[in-house]
Amino acid sequence: MSNEVINVNQGEMLQAINRSEIDMQIATAHEFPRDIKQSQKNILAMATIDEDTAEDCFYVLHRNGGNSGGDNAIEGLSVRFAEIVADCWGNLRVAARIIGNDGKTITAQGVCHDLETNVAISVEVKRRITNKYGQTFSEDMQVVTGNAACAIAFRNAVLKVVPKAITKSIVKEVKKMALGASMDLQTTRQKMLEYFQKLGVTTDMVLVFLQRDSVEAINSEDVFTLRGVANAIKEGTTTIDEQFKKPAATKQAALQVKAQAITAAQKAASAVARQHNSASGKKPAATASEETKPKK
Repeated sequence: MSNEVINVNQGEMLQAINRSEIDMQIATAHEFPRDIKQSQKNILAMATIDEDTAEDCFYVLHRNGGNSGGDNAIEGLSVRFAEIVADCWGNLRVAARIIGNDGKTITAQGVCHDLETNVAISVEVKRRITNKYGQTFSEDMQVVTGNAACAIAFRNAVLKVVPKAITKSIVKEVKKMALGASMDLQTTRQKMLEYFQKLGVTTDMVLVFLQRDSVEAINSEDVFTLRGVANAIKEGTTTIDEQFKKPAATKQAALQVKAQAITAAQKAASAVARQHNSASGKKPAATASEETKPKK
């Protein structure tokens, strides 16, 4: 009796296992289809389970208008909201993974497959892993950046598969609760300022970001915006430098240029006046500092 050697192709084996798992999930999804109305109720109930959860469902970014000028506020749904949708919508197969790292950017892929409708969407998200000097992040920071990219890819894939018609009315109710959570404006405003101070963001930077003149001018919509920016920073969608420090530095530089221009204009006007007075034989007008000097 001879022993026969059986060669097993691991690639084909894994492919067969994955196919059988997906077929089983599709069969289960068809046997237990979702109740759309109930799924909507579940998403709303989960997203509004408390005030903090409602606030966590949104992110806010400020983008420079570029050639069009101005500052554009971008509001969107957060990773936390996508997790709630995926859990309550049901019969979804979702995955996110890193598919590329070229030393400059990390590319994450998010895939969402609706097992009932057989709609599958794949999205890719790129995140830079170099600083402003072109130096590559450390390994730990690359891992953190990769995790953030995967979370964003997961969110984008889920929200593309689940129809917006399902989430549109839910989002309005969740936002109402999130804004209503800021009824005690003074307390919530102070908490947000203290939160950002711990991250190295000064009150002046916050005021520049919100385009407000004073802390007292920050309203409930502004507090909601700050919470949305905090969510975006935690998710890795943006950074503190991009949202707060760079705009503050840009404004400070603009103010300095403006002050220098005003000073130069005043000096030029004073020189012209002196020349005119000298030509006409008039005594030069006293400057403000000279007027305040005591007479001898």
